[in-house]
Amino acid sequence: MTNMNGNNMSPRKRLALGIGLACLASTPLSAAQADGHGPTFTNPVIDANFPDPCILNDRGVYYAYSTNSGPNLPARMSTDLAHWTPLPDAMPSLPIWAKPGRTWAPEVVKNGSKYIAYFAAHNRQTDKQALGVAVSDSPEGPFRATDEPLVDQAEIGGAIDPGTFTTSKGDRYLLWKNDGNSMNQDTWIWIQKLSKDGLSLEGASIKLIKQDQPWEWVLVEAPSVCWHDGKSYLFYSANFYGSCNYAMGYAVSSHLLGPYVKTRSTPWVSSSNDGCGPGGGGVFRTEDGAAYMAYHTWTKGPNSYRGLNIKRLDWNDGVPVLR
Repeated sequence: MTNMNGNNMSPRKRLALGIGLACLASTPLSAAQADGHGPTFTNPVIDANFPDPCILNDRGVYYAYSTNSGPNLPARMSTDLAHWTPLPDAMPSLPIWAKPGRTWAPEVVKNGSKYIAYFAAHNRQTDKQALGVAVSDSPEGPFRATDEPLVDQAEIGGAIDPGTFTTSKGDRYLLWKNDGNSMNQDTWIWIQKLSKDGLSLEGASIKLIKQDQPWEWVLVEAPSVCWHDGKSYLFYSANFYGSCNYAMGYAVSSHLLGPYVKTRSTPWVSSSNDGCGPGGGGVFRTEDGAAYMAYHTWTKGPNSYRGLNIKRLDWNDGVPVLR
């Protein structure tokens, strides 16, 4: 997740912090849905600061959420993915354990008649980031957070960048990153089963991948899982979020819980004419089942602002392609 107020942090810590978020999907894309037809829009669809984007499809109405930039939980609404109407702060009050100003990378999902927001915030007790969970009757909020963090992991840097995945059987899982790079430790992408109501964790947490490629620098973060053709694709971001070196990669497994293999030693999506430092990618689906990825880029170069981009996610002989 991205640090929005890093002036009081050490240079090492400022360089270490990144971003992430993901609205995940479990339904494979059919050939009929990959025929190239779909909504038309020009990136960035939100030409303003909207980092770590998550998009929730609620019966054809799309809700986008991002890392805080004023509101604790910035939110916008769209019916065509091209025009986005700003909404009031979707989480106007933070939980009692959280300091304001560092509410990062939300992941919002629907669970029955409720809407659940997973987010990272600064834990007053540990002085590290931790994951919280909040519930609302509406995708517009207000989301009300529980009184205790859902994931802490202060001993390994804290926890950031929540993502979720729901299997075809209805089992729900939470993914996240331990912020080890903030204290010169390894960063891992973790996964753990959620309770049926989505408000607590069950069983043991499992490590999936860590930084082990030169381009990743000292971290991997921003997990997002998409199931396609019998395989689990774990998308992630790596490198320093505040530079054009920030990029996205992926790993593949035959099972949601791994083991995952990184099939390439270079980034999957990197800086181009489309923007600098693409990252924080999350997969969502339109009403016809087509897969898209929402991600941010530095629209006018590093330290400008990170706008919201959307691209169609397809596969070519098992290789994911953004187009």
